[in-house]
Amino acid sequence: MRSKNLTEQMLIGLQNVTFEFGARIIVEDATWHIHPGERIGLIGYNGTGKSTLLKVLVGEYLPSKGTVEKSRETTIGYLHQDLLSFDTNDSILEVAMGAFEKVKQLEKEIETLGKELEHSSDEKLLHEYSDKLHELEVLGGYTIHHRTEEVLQGLGFSNKDLQRPYKEFSGGWRMRVLLAKMILQQPDVLLLDEPTNHLDLPSIEWLEKYLQHYQGSVVIVSHDKFFLNRMVNKIVELYQQELHVYSGNYEFYEKEKAVRIELQQKAYENQQEYIRQQERFIERFRAKATKAAAAQSAMKRLDKIERIENVEIERPNIRINFQVDKQPGKIITTLKHISKNFGNIEIVKDTEAEIDRGDKIALIGANGKGKSTMLRIIAGTEQFDGERIWGHNVEESFYAQHQLEALDLSNTILDEMRHCGSNKTDLELRSLLGCFLFSGEDADKRIRVLSGGEKARVALAKVIISKSNFLLLDEPTNHLDMHSVELLADALNKYEGSYILVSHDRYFISKTANKIWEIVDGKIKEFKGTYAEWIDWKERMAKLEAVKKKETETLNQPVVVATPVSPVKTNTQSNNLDREQKKELQRMQRQFQKLEEEIAQLNVKKTTLELELAKPESYKEAGKFAQLEKDYATIQQKMVAANEQYETLFEKIMELEG
Repeated sequence: MRSKNLTEQMLIGLQNVTFEFGARIIVEDATWHIHPGERIGLIGYNGTGKSTLLKVLVGEYLPSKGTVEKSRETTIGYLHQDLLSFDTNDSILEVAMGAFEKVKQLEKEIETLGKELEHSSDEKLLHEYSDKLHELEVLGGYTIHHRTEEVLQGLGFSNKDLQRPYKEFSGGWRMRVLLAKMILQQPDVLLLDEPTNHLDLPSIEWLEKYLQHYQGSVVIVSHDKFFLNRMVNKIVELYQQELHVYSGNYEFYEKEKAVRIELQQKAYENQQEYIRQQERFIERFRAKATKAAAAQSAMKRLDKIERIENVEIERPNIRINFQVDKQPGKIITTLKHISKNFGNIEIVKDTEAEIDRGDKIALIGANGKGKSTMLRIIAGTEQFDGERIWGHNVEESFYAQHQLEALDLSNTILDEMRHCGSNKTDLELRSLLGCFLFSGEDADKRIRVLSGGEKARVALAKVIISKSNFLLLDEPTNHLDMHSVELLADALNKYEGSYILVSHDRYFISKTANKIWEIVDGKIKEFKGTYAEWIDWKERMAKLEAVKKKETETLNQPVVVATPVSPVKTNTQSNNLDREQKKELQRMQRQFQKLEEEIAQLNVKKTTLELELAKPESYKEAGKFAQLEKDYATIQQKMVAANEQYETLFEKIMELEG
């Protein structure tokens, strides 16, 4: 029996719910309560029914048994793919501002009352007008434009986009507008089904910061481990028609689940040993009159025992093995003086780069910066100005969304894989397809009946079994669950060839890349290191930039401290001082001047070290980097000490001159 307090706190939940699709059970006798302040990650393998469970929560599907409980006052926002059927000529600003229906209605009423008051002095009308203005203020009505613009810009829209019609935008950008509207509505519970699928890295980071301070509860279905680790404080796993709750983020869930499986396996093995012993006892003595009663008791005990289930392997740990036919030369490709424009939009201008054998590059950045365009330039499928020099013995394979059009719709999935020239057996091909979520009879499905996501997985599987020594991968994890992302990352780590990939999955990038490319101001900027090292470097540079800005602002301020120690002022004022005081003052002035010079020299050294620390090559040599950090810390300590001495000396000079 649940406590009254728990019921009162619950916003929405399932109570002993069973839900079936035909003969298929999604959940059986599941209980799950969502409380205020919770940020929950709903996880499970593809096809287990996570999205379906969200639809049960919001009432789109009714449970076969049990009840969906919801507080009368609870408001719910639900972001899902089906919302893309919505279309309108309204601007995206207007669509997002649909979150403020009550405010917009109030504005219309105030406008009508204002017009009436122009021709009337009715006191009742005036009071009503005043009340509605107050209500508008309480609802924050005067800030809705600013708040809407702020959220849309956070999700990657530019100022000039805000007045463009909603229908002009692609599905991914439309989803962002609807996400903005939902965020602005501030429901008690936000249900987000794969919210990061259509977001670039800056927008994902913005969404993280926003949701971390969100006052309501959030339920997120996502395959992005990095996002879940930073966002959630509880994991609910849908597995084998049951809900398993873990109080922590995804990393905690992984560790805790491993412990649970180990304990269950041990308990299962212990129980099996006990059952075998009892069965041997029964078999041995049930025919003997003196032991028959004991044997009967043992049989009854076995009948009553609650059997512990064996821990089944959740998914076969299939290894994806790349095969490389030829070893390429040292240089894969060289880009010289590359420029690319789409009308007035400049992607890159006179940029250069080189991909070497062994490079595993992640090309990252905001949407619209030309990442996919750059992949096509490297692959030779996009026109550009400049020169692309292909290396010796390079055999490339390119995975991108447009590759789906190259699939033969009349083929089965297995047929499509057979035609890749990999010489793998059907059994090997079926094993590989199992990794890409096509198990058993799924491999015999025709391409024409597959969803967009399923076609994308077939195209990716074709790339995997090619014998190429250079891969170009554009968002390869978009349609994979976490387990498959792990398998792909492991395979790429063992891959003997080179690759360049575009992805917004930070966990995947952190597992696979040894170099980071970023398109900044029309140039390719290269960082030689992992994603974690790049993030660390970016944060360090941001801090240094903030320090430089502060120092620049300080230097640009009028130097008040110089006035008291100027020679003219000091000589004039010191006439009234006795001889000893004059000597002391002169000594302090010399010391003060020397200290000023010392601080200036320290500033020069500090700036030089900052410039060294800003260079990516400084991070390649651990010894050099450690020395630079040590020198920088020493300079900072000396500057703190010198500035303290400076202030103390200045105060003493002021006292003597006073």
